[in-house]
Formats: sequence, structure tokens, C-alpha cells
Amino acid sequence: MTLVAGIDGGQSSTVAVVGDETGRILGRGVAGPADEVGVGRESTRLRDALHGALEAAAKDAQLRATSRFDAIVAGVSGFDGRVYGHSPELPSSRAALMHDTPIAHAGALGGTAGVIVIAGTGSVVYGTAASGWSCTLGGWGYLFGDEGSAFAIVRDALALLMRAHDEGDASFEDETRSACEYFGVSSLRPLVHAFYKGEVTRDRLASFAPTALRFESLRPIVQGGAGRLAALVARAIAAGAAPRVAFAGGLFADEGFERTLRAAILYEISEATIVPARYEPALGALLLAYREAGIDVTELQP
Repeated sequence: MTLVAGIDGGQSSTVAVVGDETGRILGRGVAGPADEVGVGRESTRLRDALHGALEAAAKDAQLRATSRFDAIVAGVSGFDGRVYGHSPELPSSRAALMHDTPIAHAGALGGTAGVIVIAGTGSVVYGTAASGWSCTLGGWGYLFGDEGSAFAIVRDALALLMRAHDEGDASFEDETRSACEYFGVSSLRPLVHAFYKGEVTRDRLASFAPTALRFESLRPIVQGGAGRLAALVARAIAAGAAPRVAFAGGLFADEGFERTLRAAILYEISEATIVPARYEPALGALLLAYREAGIDVTELQP
């Protein structure tokens, strides 16, 4: 049996899928976060996440532990062409590591040209033209950008609450109480200390986004992030990307956020067509793995 695998290594979790030569999905596995932001040479974060997710998918597919793959493609959040910790040893002579934007694009648009907006823990916009040209906009990371991401929304919301505390503004008491209860702290200051000490991770902080999105008082922050993402989409299309747009990432589980971004994009560029994502990023990685193996598969079978 010919085997290929696709892996989506994110900031919150890692998903792997295994398929055969016909495009049939055989198994699926999940492991922890794979990004290497801030890690050192001794880190096993990336290796453990990719190995763990792939092993879980192979087990789900009832494959032998020694099974090898004709091709494996792994998209990793923040990957810049090098591994900073321990390198993964994936069981294939054709194993490719890349940034996670191409796999999300391949999955959402099924390999056709267009623009993908990824908004999960982080955010980025990636556009392509039929000629093969591509561009990446945003994705500057949690310190310098990632507008419209779950982390950025929570970061800016908490900063607003902290300023309100310093100014004696009592109008955000409900929001502050909700944040403290969510993170199990008595006030916002211990939360800040815990984050700087690494006791509260970026993905843990970002997980407060669905709660923050429910507060009307925080809507300007959400709208500002969506507006920035929409501007990046407009820039990608103006530069040559096909005007088909799809969304990927956990933040789009919130229908209100998706509606806000959709409206902002159509306001920026009326000729844009927003289409539902065809496949999840892990399946996009699988499609690219088929291409890497020289297998012509365009339709995947559950």
C-alpha cells in the first residue's frame, strides 16, 4: 500500500492525517503544539508534536509501527526554514517541512489560486496567482503583529482592562471579573506575572478569545483586528492574487468574528468572492504530500 501523510503543526495543537494512493483517509492523530517560538537548542517541542501526531494517526489507521511513507508534508506555525530544537525524524525519504500558510491555502482552496486568511492563536494572510506567484502578509508574531488573531484580541482586551484599572474606570468590572475567573486569579496583576514567567502560555492566553468576543465593550478591538486582516487581503489581491478568499483557524468558530471579517473584506474590495474552506489545513498538507509523491489526487475521501 502506498502511504502519504500530512501534518498541521500549530501553536495550540498538531494534527496528522494518513492517506492511501486513492485519496482515502486512513487515520487521524492529535498531539501538542509544534511551533518553536522562543525555544532553545534542547527543545523537543517540534519533534515531539510531529512524531506524536503521526504515530497517533498511524495507530488510528491500524498501520505497523515500522510503516514508512512515500511522502510526508508538515506545515509548522512560524517555521522559517530551520529547526531550532531537536529535528524530527519522519519515516519518509520525501519529508518536507514548511510554514503552515501553504498547507492551509492548499486545503481551503483545494490547490487553486486565491487568498487564505488564517486566524487562530496567530494570524497571517497568504495569496497566490494562477501563474504560481505568491505573497505573505502579516504573520509578524505575537510581539509585532498578528492582528485579528485570538492572542492579539485577548492581549489588547486585557491591556484595555489594565488601563481601566489604573484610571479608576469601573465600567469594565464585568469583563475584568470574567477574565480573572477564567484564569483563576484574584486580579489582573498575578495574570501578568504568570504570563511573563511562562506559567500562562500564549495559547492559554489566546483561549480566552471566545469569552472576550462576547463582550460588546470589546467589539472595537475585534473590529480593528478584522479591519487590519481585510486590508491585508485587499493588498494581496491588488498585488496579483486571485480574488477568491477562504478562512482557516480556530477563531472562525465564532460566527460573529467571521461575519465581521467578511463584511470588512467586501467593503475593502467588492469584487472579492469569499468561499467556504474546502478542507482543513492538515488535509491541505496531505494534498501537498500527494503532489510530493507524484500521485495525482485532487479529491479526498473520508
